[in-house]
Amino acid sequence: MKTLIIIPAYNEEESLKATVDNLTAVVPQVDYIIVNDGSIDDTVRICRENQYPFLDLQANLGLAGAFQAGMKYAYRHDYDCVIQFDADGQHLPQYIPALEEAIKSYDIAIGSRFAVASKKLSLRMLGSDIIECAIKLTTGVTIRDPTSGMRAFNSRMIRILATNLNMGPEPDTVSYLMRSANASVIEVPVTMAERVAGRSYLNIWSSALYMLRMTISILFIQFLRKKVTVS
Repeated sequence: MKTLIIIPAYNEEESLKATVDNLTAVVPQVDYIIVNDGSIDDTVRICRENQYPFLDLQANLGLAGAFQAGMKYAYRHDYDCVIQFDADGQHLPQYIPALEEAIKSYDIAIGSRFAVASKKLSLRMLGSDIIECAIKLTTGVTIRDPTSGMRAFNSRMIRILATNLNMGPEPDTVSYLMRSANASVIEVPVTMAERVAGRSYLNIWSSALYMLRMTISILFIQFLRKKVTVS
């Protein structure tokens, strides 16, 4: 299986090298590409100094734009599997082989913190539960960790995500693909580390808005979209 790890990076100068060093030490056989999402720090300098393969977006497009740029690269280079991987060190590369194995039988594999473990009581986990219920209501499938950013996609999903509009790596897109493209989804148990450095863009208010936006999108907006097409 020809696998590409896509690492979107926006102002990740403090954590990027440690993340890539760990990735290449654990799975040296897997290709990766960093997508610099218009960073204003030294992310690009670190990529160049260490000779990391990277795409350099001249403007900040957000996670959706950076992810789709990586998907277009994967599609053009005929990858069989793409794995979304955070630059902040929270995703652990030892789970990559399990995600690759799952993709042999499923369209999408989600690195799930709660496939076997219980969720802690918090506002963020309440939001996760609401999104889980919205997905269950609209697709009939239970996804215990819908907001996990560690996701793998097979070649069929790569083609769809690279050639259609508004295909960000979010729970509403996964839900849409399940309904519109009959995408099969499996959760692979993982654990995640704390952020290596830097600060997450999500705080309590932005997290609440994100959960609300995802829920509305899953329940209403995604039903207004046309069926996916493959070019």
